[in-house]
Formats: sequence, C-alpha cells, structure tokens
Amino acid sequence: MSGGRFIWLLPVVLGYASLTVTAQKEGLVWYFGDLAGLDFRPGYPVPLSDGALSTIEGCATISDSEGQLLFYTDGITVFNRKHQVMQGGTGLFGDPSGIHYF
Repeated sequence: MSGGRFIWLLPVVLGYASLTVTAQKEGLVWYFGDLAGLDFRPGYPVPLSDGALSTIEGCATISDSEGQLLFYTDGITVFNRKHQVMQGGTGLFGDPSGIHYF
C-alpha cells in the first residue's frame, strides 16, 4: 500500500475534528466604557446598558466556561454579575487607564 492512496483521508479527518471542537466562552460578555457592554453569546453582538463601569479604558470582564458573567473591573473596583461591588472589591491598586506616560 502506498501512502498516496490515503492522502484524501487527512482533510476528511481534520474537517470532521473541527466540527467537534468547541470554543471557549469566557470572552463572550464584555463590560466597558460608560455603563456599556456587549453580549456575544447569541452569536452576534447584543448591546448591554446595565454595567457599572465608567471608564475610558483599562477594564476586564471574566465569565465562566459557559459564557455566564462572573465579574468585571476597572482595576480599582470589582463588580459581580449583579453589577454590585464585590466584598473586598474596592480600593484595588489598578488604574482605569491602560496607558501610562513616563
């Protein structure tokens, strides 16, 4: 048997494998700006206006593996999924700016 006879099998196996792979959903909900956010869970961006952040930059949002919001921050305050300040989530030493000038 020559290896050339089964060369067509590689694209078929790789194609099938790509159908069974699922992406991580931790990055599907974003909060930023002036109480704004985006939810990508439906497969397209849905505007959110229930956030608690008021920052021009320097924010982060964390969700679980199913895409459910856990918490978000501007580097100084951390808010939970209900948009309430988390216990111990104030006075952090972050900065709401992602740019520092020296």
